[in-house]
Amino acid sequence: MKDIKHLRTILALIMLLAMSSILAQNSDYPGNYAKAPRFKALLCYSETAEPAHVEFGHQAIEFFKDLTVGKGFILDVATDFTGLDFDKLSAYDVVIAINTSPRSKTERDAFEKYMENGGGWVGFHASGYNDAGTKWPWFNEFLGCGTFLCNSWPPQPALLEVNLTNHPVTKNIPVSFVAAKNEWYMWNEPADKRDNVDVLLSLSPKNFPIGLKDVVSFGEFPVVWTNRNYRMIYLNFGHGNREFSDATQNLLIVNALRWIVSRSPKGNPFTR
Repeated sequence: MKDIKHLRTILALIMLLAMSSILAQNSDYPGNYAKAPRFKALLCYSETAEPAHVEFGHQAIEFFKDLTVGKGFILDVATDFTGLDFDKLSAYDVVIAINTSPRSKTERDAFEKYMENGGGWVGFHASGYNDAGTKWPWFNEFLGCGTFLCNSWPPQPALLEVNLTNHPVTKNIPVSFVAAKNEWYMWNEPADKRDNVDVLLSLSPKNFPIGLKDVVSFGEFPVVWTNRNYRMIYLNFGHGNREFSDATQNLLIVNALRWIVSRSPKGNPFTR
């Protein structure tokens, strides 16, 4: 008799545990644990870029590799866009462009097709650099701005101000903060002049005049923006080895990556 009661108790506990597990999976349990990598990212950087941009590239690789701990996503690294045709690019939910962009016509055609068909792009600093010699009109339309105009020098910290406080990329960062030292680009046609572009952060006018050698005294300096016609975001951070020294800036970068990936045509990988 005692054995029967003992068996009933064990069975009741097993059923209780099973019910608890089911409830945890189907109720308002806050955790959503990945059973496999959620997405694939391709990080592209160049070893032949300006030395400070190469330094940023090395640290960016470590930064993004750290984000894969636990195999939350797959990160592949390439030193250029050679051989990355449309099919190969399409295997990735996002391309993280560190200090380079497609160079040859074949590479550019493949990248254009990838982006025109829902591809994702998170671009930094030199990856968006283009001037009259670039000769890639589509890239200017993609970036949503004009060609490079000027920059302040030497690299230095600067006060940034959030333009859109309710955007997923900026909603949890301060409305203004001092970013790590950087080379700040100005463009012939600022990004905020186009209706399809949302500027998320800009260099504060309080910084003017900015620079000790090359001094900029006025003008518009969009720093982070997105062209709504594409699944892309550009961040003008990426000069030297200090770019990952600021927690707010790091949070902004993670937010940008997550936002781009969450809008994948395949569906939001963070909700499944």
